[in-house]
Amino acid sequence: MAMVDEPLYPIALLIDELKNDDIQLRLNSIRRLSTIARALGEERTRKELIPFLSENSDDDDEVLLAMAEELGVFIPFVGGIEHAHVLLSPLESLCTVEETSVREKAVDSLCKIGSQMKESDLVDSFVPLVKRLAAGEWFAARVSACGLFHVAYQGCTDSLKTELRSSYSQLCQDDMPMVRRASASNLGKFATTVESAFLKTEIMTMFDHLTKDEQDSVRLLAVEGCAALGKLLEPQDCVARILPVIVNFSQDKSWRVRYMVANQLYELCEAVGPDCTKTDLVPAYVRLLRDNEAEVRIAAAGKVTKFCQLLNPELAIQHILPCVKELSSDSSQHVRSALASVIMGMAPILGKDSTIEHLLPIFLSLLKDEFPDVRLNIISKLDQVNQVIGIDLLSQSLLPAIVELAEDRHWRVRLAIIEYVPLLASQLGIGFFDDKLGALCMQWMQDKVYSIREAAANNLKRLAEEFGSEWAMQHIVPQVLDMVNNPHYLHRMMALRAISLMAPVMGSEITCSKFLPVVVEASKDRVPNIKFNVAKLLQSLIPIVDQSVVDKTIRQCLVDLSEDPDVDVRYFANQALRSIDAAAVPQS
Repeated sequence: MAMVDEPLYPIALLIDELKNDDIQLRLNSIRRLSTIARALGEERTRKELIPFLSENSDDDDEVLLAMAEELGVFIPFVGGIEHAHVLLSPLESLCTVEETSVREKAVDSLCKIGSQMKESDLVDSFVPLVKRLAAGEWFAARVSACGLFHVAYQGCTDSLKTELRSSYSQLCQDDMPMVRRASASNLGKFATTVESAFLKTEIMTMFDHLTKDEQDSVRLLAVEGCAALGKLLEPQDCVARILPVIVNFSQDKSWRVRYMVANQLYELCEAVGPDCTKTDLVPAYVRLLRDNEAEVRIAAAGKVTKFCQLLNPELAIQHILPCVKELSSDSSQHVRSALASVIMGMAPILGKDSTIEHLLPIFLSLLKDEFPDVRLNIISKLDQVNQVIGIDLLSQSLLPAIVELAEDRHWRVRLAIIEYVPLLASQLGIGFFDDKLGALCMQWMQDKVYSIREAAANNLKRLAEEFGSEWAMQHIVPQVLDMVNNPHYLHRMMALRAISLMAPVMGSEITCSKFLPVVVEASKDRVPNIKFNVAKLLQSLIPIVDQSVVDKTIRQCLVDLSEDPDVDVRYFANQALRSIDAAAVPQS
């Protein structure tokens, strides 16, 4: 009897769990659909499991979302592409629910399935589904339909294609703004599948309706359509049909539409080509850079370098630079921050002389900005300027500001400077570096913020790699060794941290002669934190020094620490001793 009942067990269990009051049980059960389908076999999955799921679309959104996702990869479990159409019914139900995320996932899964279906099944099953959703009474169905047209259109007969285009046109003029929004955001995808003859006529008519929509939420989605359609149209059609729309949108009464234009500007310029960009879009971009809404100026400022790449330097200096100067002292800190993050990229475009004349004063004013993010954004891109104006000019004009920022009250600014120092060091050379920045590197080792001290220790290691061990022995090592005797235990800890990072760079000889005696002395420190850090440091030195040094000096020091009253010190000392023993086993 048990043998007869066993095949019914998975579906019975699924039904029980999906009717359970506990949402987690229902969710787990949906996530195990593929396992249940394997147990049932392909035929019973098609005949029992899928119909059951079709009727079960009235559940919590979380469960429905998981179901929509699972069904998208369910083709192998229903018998392959020949039977893919059986999956459409439960997903069609999910396309009509109120929760947006569930609908979007169901549409996504339907697109995956539709793109794999045979043409005959697409015409017989998928296209009727799209038509039913597009004619649905409830707006949710019509919204979902908009995302399916580009899959349904391919492989249809001419009469069906005409129907689908007509249906999409009606959705573009739907009474519900949500449906028009969906049609606007999916128009670009649909247009890629439509023949060029209908693209210029029917699709552009739909596009025109959307660009003149009374709702700004529809118009702003039509902005994305400008770029998508512009790439599909012939250059002359693009100039005639798309360019006027972009120019109008850049002056739209809604700031959200203008923001979208500013955000998509580079893609829009690519669509209309370089000539129209220079004649028509430069004035539009200047308007956006001077927009009265800060959000629009932020979006426009963030695109300034990319936009200038499309222009010759003369045009950029004549039209864009005056706006950039205004934005560098904008009342909104976020505008200045957006500008600071990209303005360095203008230096290679304008060339050395123009950078020195026009951009350097702007860099300096942004480096002294009261808002830390503005200063950070400039610091992180300094190398782009150095490549253009050379290190001599950079050091004369910007280095004093950098030195000032090294003591900035905001620790993140100090951190950004530290991370930039090795690059600066390689560009400045040893002489200049010692003179201007050497003292700062040790000063950071005693900063109040741990992240700064840690970055400073890493910085010393990278400087030793850059300038070599001889330079490090002369300029860094003595000061690090002095720090081991600092009265503040945190500074003593940082000295040990610097030694652990520098030892592999400095090599065995310097480690044994200079570092090891100091570390052994630090093992007698009164603070347990110092002692267990000594144990960890000694463990890291084992691969660097000779075995004789390990046996004679390091082992004895660790044995002493392993008898320390503090439990943590004993733990790390014993751990280091075990690693010595483990390293000695292969040699014996």
